[in-house]
Amino acid sequence: MPHAVSRLRDQRLARSNKPFLARGAYLVRCQRCRVGIRYCMCAWQPEVSAQSAVCLLMYDAEPLKPTNTGWLIADVVPDTFAFTWSRTDVDENILALLADPQWQPYVVFPDDYVPVERVVHDIAQAELKAVGKRPLFVVLDGTWTEARKMFRKSAYLAHLPVLSLQPEAISRYRLRRSTREEHLCTAEVTALCLHLADDVAAAHALEQWFARFSRHYLAGRQPPSEVEQQALLNGTAL
Repeated sequence: MPHAVSRLRDQRLARSNKPFLARGAYLVRCQRCRVGIRYCMCAWQPEVSAQSAVCLLMYDAEPLKPTNTGWLIADVVPDTFAFTWSRTDVDENILALLADPQWQPYVVFPDDYVPVERVVHDIAQAELKAVGKRPLFVVLDGTWTEARKMFRKSAYLAHLPVLSLQPEAISRYRLRRSTREEHLCTAEVTALCLHLADDVAAAHALEQWFARFSRHYLAGRQPPSEVEQQALLNGTAL
């Protein structure tokens, strides 16, 4: 069954007036994992459970980009929700999700941009369980400039606590360029959130799935030697 980001991509394609041409548009891709068909990674699709959920607010064309890592989150976290962000047309389903009493939403964003009283650095798991709630991580999926715009111009997020992460390692994402080395991609951010929520199995699965996606995707761009290809397919490539 298609997951939330896959369905969002189909919806976005349905309302497009012209085809979306990603870099490497000549490449024949697996429709499921989005990497070159020769390096399809579907055989390694992880299956884990998670107490946490993820709400992806995706900037316009993000679901169409084969480099988008929100797709990987939906592959791993069963309760992943995905919505196209709009400044003027708010999807009522987003509001309903954020108001659902089973969830405790956290907007994942740096604390430099919010008053200190909204900021949290940890997940109070015991307190959430006591009141029958589960963490819902609201992740803004786009470039850094787009994420800031989404954060500033989404009034329905203004009352929610802001989870500010303090990662110890710089991003390992090399499929797109960022102007700042310390910026993490969407999958890396979400893996950190899962760790904070004690969803360790899901966090590790997402980290490993992200690492494999990066290897397979880059191999499709620049085919490796026969030795490197075999290591890649065996899952032993760095």
